[in-house]
Amino acid sequence: MHRHQWAMGAAACALLLGGMILSHPVEADKPPMTGHTRGKKMPTPPTPIKPPPSPAPIYDPYPPGILPDDIDAELARVLREIDGIEQEALAQLRALPPPVLMGQPPTLQGTGKRLIQLLGKAMNFDKNISPNRNTACSSCHMPYVGFSGPIPSVNLTMVAYPGTAHFRAGKRSAQRYTYAPYFPVLDYNPTQGLFFGGNFWDSRATGYILQQPDAEQAQHPPVDTQEMGNPDTACIVFKLSQAEYRPFFEQAWGAGSLDIKFPHDTEAICATPGGAAVFGTNVTPVRLKPADRLRANEAFNHWGQSIDAYEASLDMSAFSSKFDAFLASHYTMTADEMAGYQLFDGKGNCNSCHVDGRGTTISPGQTDTSKAATVNPVFTCFGSANEGLPLNPRNAFYYQTTPDSFGFTANPLGFGYRDLGLGTFLRSGFGSAPNPNADWTQFAPSVDGQFQVMTARNAAMAPPGCTTEAPGPFFQKGFFHNGYIKSLKQLVHFYNTRDLYSFDVTSGHCPPGTTEKVDCWPRPEVPQNLDCTTGNLGLTDQEENQIVAFLQTLTDGFTTPYPDSDTFTGTCATGGTAATQGNESLIPTPPLPLCSPQVCGVPPLPSANVDGPLIPCPPS
Repeated sequence: MHRHQWAMGAAACALLLGGMILSHPVEADKPPMTGHTRGKKMPTPPTPIKPPPSPAPIYDPYPPGILPDDIDAELARVLREIDGIEQEALAQLRALPPPVLMGQPPTLQGTGKRLIQLLGKAMNFDKNISPNRNTACSSCHMPYVGFSGPIPSVNLTMVAYPGTAHFRAGKRSAQRYTYAPYFPVLDYNPTQGLFFGGNFWDSRATGYILQQPDAEQAQHPPVDTQEMGNPDTACIVFKLSQAEYRPFFEQAWGAGSLDIKFPHDTEAICATPGGAAVFGTNVTPVRLKPADRLRANEAFNHWGQSIDAYEASLDMSAFSSKFDAFLASHYTMTADEMAGYQLFDGKGNCNSCHVDGRGTTISPGQTDTSKAATVNPVFTCFGSANEGLPLNPRNAFYYQTTPDSFGFTANPLGFGYRDLGLGTFLRSGFGSAPNPNADWTQFAPSVDGQFQVMTARNAAMAPPGCTTEAPGPFFQKGFFHNGYIKSLKQLVHFYNTRDLYSFDVTSGHCPPGTTEKVDCWPRPEVPQNLDCTTGNLGLTDQEENQIVAFLQTLTDGFTTPYPDSDTFTGTCATGGTAATQGNESLIPTPPLPLCSPQVCGVPPLPSANVDGPLIPCPPS
């Protein structure tokens, strides 16, 4: 299965690299590239990008049906689309009048803001940043789906996207980028006992250094072993120094900002995916002198800030939906859209978390006639919640239990892994990131199973001519952190009936006579801290559909075309119904071992046994 050979760093090169890391002196063999910008002498032309390294064996630990049959063709399709947008970004940069450095503090007057936004765009679509030059940030986030996962078959089956080393894959669905810059720095409200802010599903991009979680989020995937896979943050800077857009980086962030003396083995190190056994526990294998490491760290911060500028721009977070036009009195909602909006703010209780700037009116007969309190509602409370999603056995992460050709094993826990979300991060636990604030750790049991409340904006975005809903034509998405839900209809139905049709079974084992996701919801993966404001809303089938109709008004591109939303060259599907969409891909969850001690045995311990009896919501 999937014998096609992809461009990866060769295993033999990895063995040779071990000796190079141990033996090579720190000094570089040649002087750094130099130059000036802003109307002066331009930087020395970057070193031409070398061809991808030799192929190595594919990593395929998966049982039949986890990897989609079209994975090779679809990855190639997305790379072609990425290449096209990258060339567009470079052309936009070249056409931009250079800004002029003026004033105190010095400011790039005129086009400085646009320069940094377009620089971020060029970085976002640059596949050469990854070790095998085959994975860009945008490989998991493309414009035509609100910058979420661009491959329907992956969204349907393996959920998490393969990274630079095929077929290592992550553990969660690809979050939408749009409006992510609006999330504040992660913090804790002691009065309400709630966390808010941060980026990523588990809020691990806190923003504690750059004071912008979205900029910090952009720094994680390039060095994530499952994604772009660089073994050292200096590798990103090394590749920026070779990038075609290097002159624009130095124009934005200062002449000489990429003048770093890289050791001669940097190319070999940075062509080897992170996690390779030759690195051991060394997270800085590129052995820079202290001054160069400091400069590389600064440039890496500018990487994050540039991408954040792009994500905050109208290219991505556009406020160009029907709903935005409605707020400006430039669009009249249809009867179903308006009914859905009233349900969203009322009986459906959606506005309690996906805040639209108005009050939630859930009392019988109550009507909110006020105007919107904000002109740019982001449809999130910036908090986290445990909605009680079942464990999804299709997630590729569960099967990565054996080492790949680099000696890396992504998930030695197998199905003993449980995704505790924010709780795992606060413990600095397995598969998350270090928690920079020890004061937060004590609160981990109270947030186990919680994941970020994403903006509802662009949840319904699909390529032109397609929708998210069967019978379509529809572009298959995967909703929530583990991709278990496959349509907006299912999403609303889950919120509406989770508690009404609750069964103490795992996915793929609903009782005879029931249909999973229709009148059977398997037990939550994490039963603690369940959000009990939803689960039995009493919505009719028509009312569910009306809320879906309203969610579709939140798709950008109505008042102005959404940039690059027409770059999809794949095919949308047809057939079936939104209610059972994706059910043909259900597989039975295997007998689950107890939650691994590496997850559930890390203090402070979960408030109850994750594998124990269900913890039902109290009657409303």
